[in-house]
Amino acid sequence: MQGDDISTVDALLLLTQTHPDIIERIRLTADRLRQIQVGDTVTYVINRNINFTNICEQHCSFCAFRRDEGTDGAFWLSTEQILAKAAAAVELSATEICMQGGLHPGAKIDGRSLTYYVELVTAIKTSFPQLHLHAFSPQEVEFIARQDGLSYADVIIALQQAGVGSMPGTAAEVLDDAVRRVICPEKIDSATWIEIVTTAHRLGMPTTSTMLAGHIETPSQQIAHLEQLKQIQKQAIRSKYPARISEFIILPFVGESAPAPLRSRVGRDQPILADNLLLTAVARIFLGNYIPNHQPSWVKLGLEGAKTALMWGCNDLGGTLMEEHITTMAGAKGGTSLSVDDLQGAIREIDRNYRQRSTLYEIVALLDSGMKS
Repeated sequence: MQGDDISTVDALLLLTQTHPDIIERIRLTADRLRQIQVGDTVTYVINRNINFTNICEQHCSFCAFRRDEGTDGAFWLSTEQILAKAAAAVELSATEICMQGGLHPGAKIDGRSLTYYVELVTAIKTSFPQLHLHAFSPQEVEFIARQDGLSYADVIIALQQAGVGSMPGTAAEVLDDAVRRVICPEKIDSATWIEIVTTAHRLGMPTTSTMLAGHIETPSQQIAHLEQLKQIQKQAIRSKYPARISEFIILPFVGESAPAPLRSRVGRDQPILADNLLLTAVARIFLGNYIPNHQPSWVKLGLEGAKTALMWGCNDLGGTLMEEHITTMAGAKGGTSLSVDDLQGAIREIDRNYRQRSTLYEIVALLDSGMKS
């Protein structure tokens, strides 16, 4: 651990600063802690994002992706279509498939949701055993468990045995139930999200962590969210669980095509970069001793914004994705795919080294590593 921990009171004080000189000092502190905690090398992963369906039983107020079955734009990919996407990713040297989808009540085999998900994972891992499957959020785990009358542990163990290697820490949004009752009232509550992530760690399933930021939440609710993540990680460390949170990602709210009530309440269509950068820096200062890997969202911020975040405490530039639908359908301008050259070029522009990593932050490519001689 490097650098003293700060309290939630101190973190809130940092997050509410407005004077440019003070904000620059916060940036410099975050950048220095990043250097101490993880070094100067910026990492990235070659991956493909597969959203297997947008048919969903829920109606989150920030989501422009979901559809009802049978309506215009609704889709549910077949296993053959998913395997074709995985094959194309392998051709481009991908090491990871990130797979999430809507909560489709009809996604069952022999009347069981878990059977559908397990057979989908098995099909991918049988054809492409080298791929790491980063798949199914805590919300999806709860959905499967609820559909089939199973415990969360039952679902996680079955997915793990089928070949899922880690769980996306999405569906966290903001871990404050007053906020959740407005933006995602049908989603799991904060305690359930925490329970599922903690169960995953206990069972050896690593997770990521996220925050949907810049909508109706307050700075104090943002800091409380970070504190929840810190406590989850501290519990995993204290209890010597075999898995932990591998990274933290801020997901700035994009409202351009989101449902009208929340869009009008927020009053803007695109993220405010300055707000996101300050939150990025405070997150590094507050969380870096426990969750050292921090990643911006180039889909939401654009590559230029994400590149800037590397100077505000982030050490990873994310993945190639190859396709992205959820944020793009909300009106994000960052694009749906980046090449390895795009990622490496952005890192070179800030005079940093780069390395390709695995999902779990192991270095997987040493050729053309971008290391300075």
